[in-house]
Amino acid sequence: MNSEDSNLDLTRIRREYLAESFDEGDLLDQPHQQFQRWFEQHRRLDPANATAMVLATASEQGLPSARIVLLKHFDQHGFCWYTDYRSLKGQQLAQNPQAELLFYWPELDRQVRIGGHVERLDRGSAEQYFSERPRGSQLSAAISHQSYPVGNRQQLEQQVEALSRQLDGKTVDCPDQWGGYRLRPVRYEFWQGRENRLHDRLVFCLEQGNWQVQRLAP
Repeated sequence: MNSEDSNLDLTRIRREYLAESFDEGDLLDQPHQQFQRWFEQHRRLDPANATAMVLATASEQGLPSARIVLLKHFDQHGFCWYTDYRSLKGQQLAQNPQAELLFYWPELDRQVRIGGHVERLDRGSAEQYFSERPRGSQLSAAISHQSYPVGNRQQLEQQVEALSRQLDGKTVDCPDQWGGYRLRPVRYEFWQGRENRLHDRLVFCLEQGNWQVQRLAP
């Protein structure tokens, strides 16, 4: 890397947001319904990536960590995904069961942030979803100690091949260390990009069991 590369100026990279307006009168009464409306609009434009979301967690000491995971189902009770409980996110959620989800939909100039308390799903939900996964994904989950060091890729591939031969076409059981989480929201922020950076930001906050709406400055 030369000296010019180490001081790359990105300040001239700009874009304008020319999306439609987003006002209080456009909001549905319940935030999960508003999310579903926006989600379906995005899914029609980008079905392959519609469920991708950033999951941000933090350790007990407050050290943050973020990664992309896939949304598997949602309703008025929360937003669910599946993973290895021993992963970094699993460890952090065990220490600090607060998290935030971020959906970014550039085709619509939209973001949705959802914060709340995280809980584990019941074992039956994990086993049901695991049984629906492709066999290759099942085998990978069964041999992987997620987020822990591994010697090389060949080692992983050999472990998958060995387990596949061992089972010989039999059912891959859902590992005890693998399961689902649900984030129960207490806050939603719906962000709509607007011209001249005068973005629309409408927030639902749960207060004494009721959702209150407020607008934030951009």
